[in-house]
Amino acid sequence: MVAYRIDRHSGVATYVQIVQQTKQALRLGLLRPGDRLPTAREVVEATAINPNTVLKAYRELEREGLVEARRGLGTFVRRSLGATPADDSPLRAGLGAWAAEAREAGLDREDVAALFAAVLDEVFPTPDGPSGHPDHASNPSSPDNPSSPSSPSKPSNPSSKPALQGGDPS
Repeated sequence: MVAYRIDRHSGVATYVQIVQQTKQALRLGLLRPGDRLPTAREVVEATAINPNTVLKAYRELEREGLVEARRGLGTFVRRSLGATPADDSPLRAGLGAWAAEAREAGLDREDVAALFAAVLDEVFPTPDGPSGHPDHASNPSSPDNPSSPSSPSKPSNPSSKPALQGGDPS
């Protein structure tokens, strides 16, 4: 089960943080189809947020077809996202080594996130950015951008599990 962490200082709406963290868990394989999300009550107890905020996040995930509410049973994952390599894959190990090298070069988390976002935009351009112009391929400050500086980065230790924090990637 996923444990949500809310960053009240991130500037990202709480319900968006829950949506992003759920999507990150889906991408990383921490949540799989059939898994039950924590109940609104469980999330409220763990994070001290309003239950309506949790329900709003779950409705957004349901609207996107990622989860489904089953009356009296809870909210369940319908489908996964992406094909993120396993923890022991060469891609993850290479990314972990790169992140460690970036840290050794003096870059902090935000520097690494910005650099990674820039490279992602070059390698995976979108046909139309948020303004509808191809020259604005991505909005790095968008809450839906997984490489946004407010988003959690992958851990530099490839063997560690990611901490799901506010501002996840979707």
